[in-house]
Amino acid sequence: MKMGSDVSFACGWFRTWRLLAVLGIALAVTGCAGTGAKEIKYVERPVEEIYNTALKELQRGRYFQAAEQFDEVERQHPYSVWARRSMLMAAYSNYQINEYDKAMLAAQRFISLHPGHRDAVYAYYIVAISLYEQISDVERDQKITGEALQALTDVVRRFPASDYARDARLKVDLTQDHLAGKEMEIGRYYLRQHEYLAAINRFRMVVEFFQTTTHVPEALHRLTECYVALGVIEEAQSVAAVLGHNYPGSDWYQDSYALLTGKHVQPVENNKSWISRAFSGIS
Repeated sequence: MKMGSDVSFACGWFRTWRLLAVLGIALAVTGCAGTGAKEIKYVERPVEEIYNTALKELQRGRYFQAAEQFDEVERQHPYSVWARRSMLMAAYSNYQINEYDKAMLAAQRFISLHPGHRDAVYAYYIVAISLYEQISDVERDQKITGEALQALTDVVRRFPASDYARDARLKVDLTQDHLAGKEMEIGRYYLRQHEYLAAINRFRMVVEFFQTTTHVPEALHRLTECYVALGVIEEAQSVAAVLGHNYPGSDWYQDSYALLTGKHVQPVENNKSWISRAFSGIS
């Protein structure tokens, strides 16, 4: 699903213009006028004519027609320089109308055929953003969220100095927060069912693998609740102490503190506990 204006790709016409500039794309110098989209399936035409028609459709915001024409460039003239450019333009056009599978297919084809090309970063980004914008709410399966995280991380790893990497880093954080939210939802469910060990596994996942997310304070408090319910008071004390040390002003720490003092004990960290090891490099 779309996730707000901060995640919309291309940032309007500026991104469109920038893409065209980066790829060195301009109208080919011909005197031919574009023909209708239906004719591309039946009439063989010069590559410049097809490409010009596609670009004009794109500039008019007719992305479906543009994608068809860019695909036709590649179909009729697969070995031309225009075909390489058209793969990326088809990916962009399909992205604009939420045809994510088609966008990713075109981008992945470009990567496969031109892995070392300077514009490969754009193809990788198209794949990542297409996955990212399909992320569903935390109540649904998060398989695609994991795929988006991997694709975004790939952009950052391969092209760390690019503008696309800077945007991908922001979306990596949001994607991790989304995955952590899913773990929290499942953990809370187990906690309500008094399945404390299963709940602990989920909350530990958040604490150990998603420490930069907003869900960590609650996860620590829920762990305290679970350990108290199981009678493992020393572990509850240690988790609450870590919570208090890292998030001293948090309402979750106040809740954990009240829970422990109600049992006549105080938060005390045990340096041999897993929670201390998990936060050893954080504080």
